Amino acid sequence: MNKTTVISAAIFTAVCATGAQADELNVICSAEQEWCELMVAAFEAENPDTEVLMVRKSSGETLAQIRAEAGNPKIDVWWGGTGDPHLIAAEEGLTQESGASTDELLGWARNMSDISNGRTVGIYAGALGIGYNSEILEERNIEPPACWIDLTDARFAGEIQVANPNSSGTAYTELATFVQLFGEDEAFRLLAEIGENVNSYTRSGSAPSKAAARGETGVSIGFMHDMVKLASTGFPLEIVAPCEGTGYEVGGLSIIEGARNLEGAQAWVEFALRADIQSRAPEADSFQVPSNSNAEVAPESPDLASIKLIDYDFATYGSSDTRARLLTRWDAEVGDPNPEQ
Repeated sequence: MNKTTVISAAIFTAVCATGAQADELNVICSAEQEWCELMVAAFEAENPDTEVLMVRKSSGETLAQIRAEAGNPKIDVWWGGTGDPHLIAAEEGLTQESGASTDELLGWARNMSDISNGRTVGIYAGALGIGYNSEILEERNIEPPACWIDLTDARFAGEIQVANPNSSGTAYTELATFVQLFGEDEAFRLLAEIGENVNSYTRSGSAPSKAAARGETGVSIGFMHDMVKLASTGFPLEIVAPCEGTGYEVGGLSIIEGARNLEGAQAWVEFALRADIQSRAPEADSFQVPSNSNAEVAPESPDLASIKLIDYDFATYGSSDTRARLLTRWDAEVGDPNPEQ
């Protein structure tokens, strides 16, 4: 065999080996783990030449990561999690236009795309609420809460669990909701009073309701759809839409600026916005309201029309300056005495 034949054989072997390898798509998922895994399996089934490498992180943690990796991103696409951090990432140029069609999407989902100039789009919505373990409160003879202000009462001392807004998009939504409901100074006064009754600030926004469902705490603050999931499996978790009104999230979907697998990321966006894919969320016990107008809404999903929702200002509270200022004030006036490492 001559030298030319050896080189040709080597090139042929390399090309074949490269062709046999699946493309890698790196996804950060900020929804619940079960839903993340369902999405990965469904996408890979339709795209057998693509291997999805998925990591589950809260939206606050994800924002911190993509900021740290700016200019050399390890992630291609960010799916799920509260919309405010997605909007902040768009404002800071950390994400890019996806080119996704929003024709079939509901107004609140299209609004996310409009605010961000196409850099993020809404995939689901969910309202913030209060959960409580009915057995725990009955055993301790504690009257259940009906309003946000009830959580300042001494009867809930040591009974409340909520996430830290520095790491959790859920908790940042709570913080922004209080500011919009009560005005900033009154909001921080109330949050500090509620903080006197908090036994733990978690990293993840869904963790407090899981703890309440298991009887590890009496009361939680979180998204109602996460509470529905727990109640539907038999836990004694009751759900409250606070009497003063409440905020809501629009889950975001964004492609990272400088994504290594841009084609795969765009395919993921198209896939995730489809009605048939969004209709599968209940298979993972996820009960958010889907953004595609043609998707099926699970009967267990909270009825947003029956909840007193505030006119949540996503443009203002999805601003990096606003978020940074509010978090600095939260650390100073509320704070977490035992931050998780």
